[in-house]
Amino acid sequence: QVQLVESGGGLVQAGGSVSLSCAASRRIPMVNTVGWYRQAPGTQRELVATIASDGTTTSADSVKGRFTISRDNAKTTVYLQMNSLKPEDTAVYYCNTQIAFRNYWGQGTQVTVSS
Repeated sequence: QVQLVESGGGLVQAGGSVSLSCAASRRIPMVNTVGWYRQAPGTQRELVATIASDGTTTSADSVKGRFTISRDNAKTTVYLQMNSLKPEDTAVYYCNTQIAFRNYWGQGTQVTVSS
């Protein structure tokens, strides 16, 4: 059973930075597009950023210029570097990808930005 595990969340002051990581169990390479999503209380889960197999990245307008998605060369870990954080970035952050034709979500990691 493959699991995605996120780590790196926590409490940070507005203007601060946090780096999140997402890795598949047994260090299985994530060769398909990996996405970071977030969900704040009472809202729908929204897409934050993606990184494709060829390294192409996208990001939501709300985080452009502040968040950067990247991965290691082995494609076993995907990162989300979040800078200039705002209170509205407070949410549970999830990573998502497909492995062997199955869709996987991590358990989520809480990021709380205090004003």
